[in-house]
Amino acid sequence: MMRGDWRLIGLLSPTSSLEPPWHDSSEVSLLLPYHLYTCPTVKMSFSSLFSPGPYHIISYGTLLGTTSFHSFVGSIIAFQVLPRPQFSALMTKIFPVYFSIQTAIPVVLALTYPGATSAFGSTGAAGIAGVLDPDNRWSVLAPISAIFFTGLANLAVIGPSTTQCMKERKHQETKDGKKSYDAPPHSQEMTALNKRFSQLHGISSLLNLGNFIATIVYGFTLASRLD
Repeated sequence: MMRGDWRLIGLLSPTSSLEPPWHDSSEVSLLLPYHLYTCPTVKMSFSSLFSPGPYHIISYGTLLGTTSFHSFVGSIIAFQVLPRPQFSALMTKIFPVYFSIQTAIPVVLALTYPGATSAFGSTGAAGIAGVLDPDNRWSVLAPISAIFFTGLANLAVIGPSTTQCMKERKHQETKDGKKSYDAPPHSQEMTALNKRFSQLHGISSLLNLGNFIATIVYGFTLASRLD
């Protein structure tokens, strides 16, 4: 192969000068044929590594996939297959991670929000400034905020309260000699705990549903950017 057919592409410094492969370089580099380096598709692939757009889409996909799978597949199958004590133990471990994902990813979405572009270049603010733009109040700010606050409410308030209620029910089961989910009658204490647990579980489910709906709504906003 002729020497002129190759160029050295520096990965650590995208703006570094091109050197031939036999040049003594201390940079970590990738040897590619010159015709690949000059290919617009390859150039676009390298430039996208430094764009917030791909990370925004990946983050959104992670959020939608996690919420959809847990809400409509994983938790339902676990409830059907596992005995009640094992199911409760599993959910107690999953929920903090699950709600943390629902709380953290909206922050990532806000930070990586890509500004609108046209043939003439950038036409809109990116990142937090873009999210707070008045034109994006309902299409971007509202759904991302809803995702964040519903996740945070479950993570910081409803989730811990539900876990505490489960612990109290477990303690009451020992005192009553009867499971909380056994057929009634129950003691007054257990009846009150069961009612409280049902309320907390219902609130948590509504927040999770709101989170899912807001995620879907924001998906339509992203889809409109493809038109």
